[in-house]
Amino acid sequence: MKLPEWTLLLCSLALIAVTARVHANEADAIKDATILTNFGEQHANFNWYVQNDTVMGGRSSGKYIIDNMQLVFTGVTNTNGGGFSSIRTRPLRLDLSEYAGIQLSLKADGRRYTWHIQTDATWRGRRISYWADFNTYDNDWMTINIPFTSFQPQFRGFLLEGPVLDIANIKELGLYIYDKQDGAFKLQLDHVSAYTAE
Repeated sequence: MKLPEWTLLLCSLALIAVTARVHANEADAIKDATILTNFGEQHANFNWYVQNDTVMGGRSSGKYIIDNMQLVFTGVTNTNGGGFSSIRTRPLRLDLSEYAGIQLSLKADGRRYTWHIQTDATWRGRRISYWADFNTYDNDWMTINIPFTSFQPQFRGFLLEGPVLDIANIKELGLYIYDKQDGAFKLQLDHVSAYTAE
């Protein structure tokens, strides 16, 4: 029996979550960090937008607001037909070739989240994405360091062998929650930085 396309997608995303998981403070020893955005007037506005699993028939909901110079991402995940919510930037141009990874300052709810990067890279003529997961504490501020080497290429949830992430040609950033759990979520993002390593 042929499985529905969305079922294959979810199974493949689960595999990516296992292989790409990054725990807080287990990445590189940090030398320096440069803020990309702190959601205030002094830094770039990346023009975030919401994309939920409703695009594939799912039932999750999500939204964000900018409150007191923080991005607050909230919603409810429903694994019956999907199970993810995300926010993504509009097209941008970032050359982070002098850096070792992405650093996030945030407070969340103990659930697992995913950072997303997109470049011009394609597979069979279609744009691919790069994902890395990270765990959070419940209601506690923390710094997450995600080395660029942890990002895994994927297309519609299917893990690919390549190409390698081109950090000199970043066109989109994103934040996902896809941890195979039902229920409410909340993440407060204070700023996003790029860091160099010792």
